[in-house]
Amino acid sequence: MGEQPIFTTRAHVFQIDPNTKKNWMPASKQAVTVSYFYDSTRNSYRIISVDGAKVIINSTITPNMTFTKTSQKFGQWADSRANTVFGLGFSSEQQLTKFAEKFQEVKEAAKLARDKSQEKIETSSNHSQESGCETPSSTQASSVNGTDDEKASHGPAESAHLKSENEKLKLALTQSASNVKKWEIELQTLRESNARLTAALQESAASVDQWKKQFSICRDENDRLRNKIEELEEQCNEINKEKERNAQLSRRLEALESEIQEKERELKDLRKQGEIIPQLMSECDFVTEKLEASERENQNLEDKVRSLRTDIEESKHRQRHLKMELKNFLEVLDGKIDDLHDFRRGLSKLGTEN
Repeated sequence: MGEQPIFTTRAHVFQIDPNTKKNWMPASKQAVTVSYFYDSTRNSYRIISVDGAKVIINSTITPNMTFTKTSQKFGQWADSRANTVFGLGFSSEQQLTKFAEKFQEVKEAAKLARDKSQEKIETSSNHSQESGCETPSSTQASSVNGTDDEKASHGPAESAHLKSENEKLKLALTQSASNVKKWEIELQTLRESNARLTAALQESAASVDQWKKQFSICRDENDRLRNKIEELEEQCNEINKEKERNAQLSRRLEALESEIQEKERELKDLRKQGEIIPQLMSECDFVTEKLEASERENQNLEDKVRSLRTDIEESKHRQRHLKMELKNFLEVLDGKIDDLHDFRRGLSKLGTEN
């Protein structure tokens, strides 16, 4: 059957920068197809992605691999054989979750396949050892304990059985030898990858020390720049204050200029009025004469008012006196009326008695 795709999605592909081992480098300009493939002949799984004619991902999944979600839409895994770290950026969190679940499923399947192959190898090796140990003893026992008739009767069948067993053992040994060679190649590859990773780790450690030094230098430079920025900010504040004072002075100057213009207009008006002062003086004399005549008339009127006030006071006094006399008369009249009422009641009483 060969390799068959079992899961396909689309994502932006990234690879770790081999120099810094920190920054991501885009492997595709746009979202590309990323697929899981299963090889039935080798019983292995791979992640493959192709951008045009370029293969940007060819990663065989092993049980030791781990897919890590670093954000809601980004995940990564390390491939020791390719000596790199792959990163995938998805358009949604659901796609990332599906890819991570499929990665875990394929990882478990790869682990089961590895365990089965190891069991087969162990079984075949044990079987070959047992066959190698038991065959001479069985043949020896038959040659010692058996008779010539038994040898004649059982010899061809046992030899055919032994031949078939030997063929099977030869196949198992050939397969185990090929597997051993393949494992030796994989072990060598792993050792080389381990050496490369160790070298990369040492380089990264050296880079970390260098980055620490650069960070210290940058921090000192940052502190110096921060102090410089604070000084510049203070200078900017002083400049802004000067600008504000200049703006206030400009507004004050404009106000003074407007006041000067207003005063000049008032001065012009006063000059115009100064031209008509003689006419105003003559009018003022005429008005003064009228005012004096009015004052004399006012004085006469005040005298009349005082005499009228005196007359009013006298009339008020007479009215108060008349009111007192009228009040006394009313009181006497009330007494007389009471006496008449009493006299009438007496008359009526006498009339009723008679």
